[in-house]
Amino acid sequence: MAKKRIAVLFGGISPEHDVSCMSAVYLLEHLPEGYETVCIGITKKGRMLFYPGDVEGIRSGQWDSHPDCCPCLFPTDSSKRGVYKLLDDQTVSFLALDCVFPVLYGKSGEDGLIQGVLESSGIPFVGSGTCSSALCMDKEFAHTILSAAGIRTAAFLTVHREVPGSYDQLAEQVEESFGFPVFVKPANSNSAGGVFHAADREELERAVKLAFVHDSKVLIKEHIPGIQVKCGVLGNENPEASVLGEISFDQEGACSEVEKPPQQLVIPARISQELSYKIREIAVRAFQVMECAGMASVDFFITSTGEVYLNQINTVPGFSEISIYPSLWQAVDVSPAQLLERLIELALERAESNY
Repeated sequence: MAKKRIAVLFGGISPEHDVSCMSAVYLLEHLPEGYETVCIGITKKGRMLFYPGDVEGIRSGQWDSHPDCCPCLFPTDSSKRGVYKLLDDQTVSFLALDCVFPVLYGKSGEDGLIQGVLESSGIPFVGSGTCSSALCMDKEFAHTILSAAGIRTAAFLTVHREVPGSYDQLAEQVEESFGFPVFVKPANSNSAGGVFHAADREELERAVKLAFVHDSKVLIKEHIPGIQVKCGVLGNENPEASVLGEISFDQEGACSEVEKPPQQLVIPARISQELSYKIREIAVRAFQVMECAGMASVDFFITSTGEVYLNQINTVPGFSEISIYPSLWQAVDVSPAQLLERLIELALERAESNY
């Protein structure tokens, strides 16, 4: 029986390009031997290239200078499930693919754009579809949908770059709504910068201006004091939740980025079993409400009184030796190879029912 051919799709135009490359390395080093792997990278300038080199080229960041890289594209003809390589002699070569495993982060990576291309091509791919990816990426939309479903999230205000208004008026709105301190973050961003802490009016103006560098829409969120935990979700229609991990960040300083690599990850989280079950149930519920598929990392805040707030859902978790999502599953004896194989199986199952 022929091996299934899996394309690892990595890189991208977002600031998380290098993180994506490290996730690709992790996949290539941990995918079971029963698969044939090929690599498709997107450069920082947005060129999509078929990369025929080894994993070390990706690890070093020099993959796109490989002499045998060639432009490639996914067809929108769903009867041709694969990728076209555009060769130097101006000919075209077609390579059939059984599944694509995208590890693209940020804009054009987890916001539904590449997912839409893959859905149009009819190729099975790991992770959520176009609509779910877009909604989870846009934190205003995600919070609105989750709140309507009865899942508690932090209160927030939305600010658009094009909408005129003074920062004094904005500060008054914040004080009337939930008060300082607050977190200011681009609506369409996850962990690679652009997330700031503002303790007062003066810091608010600077934080909003900095956040606008990353997106034209910015959320000003209520500060929820307490601990932060993460939960991994795995599955399609009937997902399961991982053990919880407790994380802490250095949040000192005005306008400091707060979503840095964790200083400490404790598995399992140091909370009661009852509260752990509750959070895991909420994570699964949120995954289903947003109609996610395959995988997601769900962040929560827990207050000192035990109140639970869902912070965000990341539909493309990080994959590395220190990444939280695979670490959570490894803690319950799901090896990296088993996890990746299960994600590919889920992608194929979903494609069989959807395509």
